[in-house]
Amino acid sequence: MNIAVTAVGGGVGMNIIKSLEDSNYNIIGLDADHLAAGLYLSKTAYLIPYANTDNYIPKLLEICKNEKISLLFPGSDPELMPLSLNRHLFDKIGTKVVVSRPEVITLSDDIQLAFEHLMRSGVNVPITFLAEKFNPSKESYPFILRQRVGGARAKNKFLIKNSVKWEKALKKIESDISNYIIMEYIEGDEYTCGSINLNGSCEGVIVMRRILKGGETYKCFTIKNDVIEEEVRKILEVIKPFGACNVELNLKDGKPYVFEVNARCSGTTAARACSGFNEPKMIADYLLKGIKPEYSFKEQTILRYWKEFKVENDLIDELKQQQVIKR
Repeated sequence: MNIAVTAVGGGVGMNIIKSLEDSNYNIIGLDADHLAAGLYLSKTAYLIPYANTDNYIPKLLEICKNEKISLLFPGSDPELMPLSLNRHLFDKIGTKVVVSRPEVITLSDDIQLAFEHLMRSGVNVPITFLAEKFNPSKESYPFILRQRVGGARAKNKFLIKNSVKWEKALKKIESDISNYIIMEYIEGDEYTCGSINLNGSCEGVIVMRRILKGGETYKCFTIKNDVIEEEVRKILEVIKPFGACNVELNLKDGKPYVFEVNARCSGTTAARACSGFNEPKMIADYLLKGIKPEYSFKEQTILRYWKEFKVENDLIDELKQQQVIKR
């Protein structure tokens, strides 16, 4: 069976490929950048348009039809909404897109909207408010300034410890301050939690404590924590995503505070697969083979590192000219 993965030059797309590399599925890599690493780790790879172009959906439909793609995993945030809105077109050609409903994508992308929605359901979140009219006092520090919409993966997120950092941050965001929020700083261990969601219910959760470097998970530790898992399941019951959903939170004094929900696979998908919780494979096995998700993991440490591989220039030129390579 053929599975296509998009945005295979980024962390999420590469993590999906790594999670499926030892499976019996044939992986087809898709990306708009001819230097995306995942294109050269797939036997078949295509250059595709960017998600914000008119030809994005038609080109994907053409590829999925010609390659008989059974399942399509999106690997970047900008692709989620177009794919969600056009799921019915893929269904018609026999391709199942692993993407949530548009309402879930909107919540996942808008932090303030998500927090308001979760708070009404009794989920613990940091206190947030719009940054536009905020005038901090000495007692305000420290706090988080972050992009309200499209701010996943710590994009445009600043820890403001004093007035000097506040002024520097204001200069960076300039006239875009209306798209920023102030968020309460919760000091405590940070966790990233993966989940599988099918037929409107959560089929499994894994909790990992993590250490960040440059905004990305650098080291992570699989743990068993009933309090965190219960909070994550409460969130999933509220928003009802489809497929993988990543929840990020801080734990302070034994109480979890959720600061981000991503309705997709995440940059720690492969780390979770190493621990026995392989989201892409379990989702694929269920949707394509009817196998109910089963998993077993133990508490362990996952260390991450860069890995290099070479690509012949002739192969890169072939992809640029032909828009496809098959090996």
